[in-house]
Amino acid sequence: QVQLVESGGGLVQAGGSRRLSCVASGSIFSINDMCWYRQAPGKQRDLVAGITSGGSTYYADTVKSRFTISRDNLKNTVYLQVNSLKPEDTAVYYCYAHISYLDYWGQGTQVTVSS
Repeated sequence: QVQLVESGGGLVQAGGSRRLSCVASGSIFSINDMCWYRQAPGKQRDLVAGITSGGSTYYADTVKSRFTISRDNLKNTVYLQVNSLKPEDTAVYYCYAHISYLDYWGQGTQVTVSS
């Protein structure tokens, strides 16, 4: 059984920053891509950023210059540094990991940006 647990969300003023974390635990041999998605109320869940096991990163165009994804393979942890936050970044942020040919999701962490 694999679990993903996110943390780091909260209320932040526009222009502020947060660091989101996601820890994978359980029967893990290796983790392929780890990603962050987000879902705003009434909208679909969209990819924000991803990182391969080798450290290559990819981003949605809307966050490319403001968000940074990283991972610590020894800790089975992925991070998302979110800077220069805007009210439109308000959403539930979900962690995703592809582990042993299966897809896993965390429960989500809420980020609310006030104007």
